[in-house]
Amino acid sequence: MTYRIRPANKDDVPALMHLRTEAEMWLPSVGTDQWSDPETGGRAITKWRQSIDDGRTWVVLGATDEVVATVSRGPADWDFWREEDKPERGFYLYKLITSRSAKGKGLGSMIIDWASTVALAEGRDWVRIDCWRSNQGLQRYYEGLGFRHVRTESPAHRKSGWLAERPSSRLLNPALRLRTGSGDGTSDFSEITGQH
Repeated sequence: MTYRIRPANKDDVPALMHLRTEAEMWLPSVGTDQWSDPETGGRAITKWRQSIDDGRTWVVLGATDEVVATVSRGPADWDFWREEDKPERGFYLYKLITSRSAKGKGLGSMIIDWASTVALAEGRDWVRIDCWRSNQGLQRYYEGLGFRHVRTESPAHRKSGWLAERPSSRLLNPALRLRTGSGDGTSDFSEITGQH
């Protein structure tokens, strides 16, 4: 299956919120309270608009150009990461959401491999994430994709804080092909093709 990934634009916000709402409705069925606070949706729109303006959010398009996933990157979150973590060596992945229609197709793994290729091209050693502290299923998912738990931070004003990283040189999809015009993963369209 070939997916296309491109920078998000303001017209993608409804599709991003559809992905988010779909995830919010599904998460309780797997026993987590992630994103159950009604105030988080409004904050999500504000953050997405800012990260779109900053060129830090991408959408993944399926065969019929529908948005099937999104992922963002950003700076190290200082509520969690420390100077001794050498934050400049990390590519910080945020808001990786895939459509329920893509479940079981390995899309999340391919997106992380795409991020790894971008991180490697930038000379970064790690792809880093922070997860909701109570979402053990998501933590196990990331560990299954080669992430190593670094530590858990528990600031009172945050529900995230389970920190993990994976070497940017590690790809789980050896048949993954990434085609992009600029070679750095930031051109208007990149193609991700995987064998799943």
